[in-house]
Amino acid sequence: MNDDLTAERLAKVVHEGHRTMPNERPMLVCKPKNIESWRVFKIMSEFVEGFDIIRKYGLAVTIFGTARASFEDIVYKDAEALAGRLAKKGFAVITGGSAGVMQAANKGAFEAGGASVGLNINLPDTQYYNPYLTEKFSFDHFFVRKVILTYASEVYVYFPGGLGTLNEFFEIITLVQTGKIRKVPMILFGRGYWTPLLSFIEKTLYQKHSAIDEKDMDLYIVVDSVDEAYDYIIAHTSC
Repeated sequence: MNDDLTAERLAKVVHEGHRTMPNERPMLVCKPKNIESWRVFKIMSEFVEGFDIIRKYGLAVTIFGTARASFEDIVYKDAEALAGRLAKKGFAVITGGSAGVMQAANKGAFEAGGASVGLNINLPDTQYYNPYLTEKFSFDHFFVRKVILTYASEVYVYFPGGLGTLNEFFEIITLVQTGKIRKVPMILFGRGYWTPLLSFIEKTLYQKHSAIDEKDMDLYIVVDSVDEAYDYIIAHTSC
């Protein structure tokens, strides 16, 4: 009976949300006093459409990294080269769909004739799609996008980036650590960029405070070349 009532109430909310969703959707800031029915509908629709996209691809790699052009050229060239090689091996390449490392990875996959997917996010400062996508979708809600990205791939590669890249790294490593998702290959590309953070994790979190277990530091691997990343992915990825 309770399930029937819940389903009926949910269907009503979805219908009302669809009817009332405004063209200009205000941001959800802090703790709202009221949740508009249209917003619930929008969140649900993003989940449905996001999962509909990722379920098309049996084997996929998600590549994270900066949307900016502020790192050394080799960072972008390596992202393009790795994505291209993986696309030729049958991997769909999934990114955030915007500029920087994301565009480089999508370009590599696209020019190799592979699936090149962009899961973008609508931001106050407009974030455009890059031109190398075979499929794309844009989210209004970061948390929905993160859930979809979490289930999108069999392997995750993190190139240098900013807060968003770090957020995505810690999101997935926490889910693996806590057993919420199965263990998947997590590759940190660029020893020079990642070493200071990994040193903090080892010396402060593990050695000084015992805030993590030693085995938690085995959940990721650091590489410095396309060959090293590619070989590790091929050896440790299963669909």
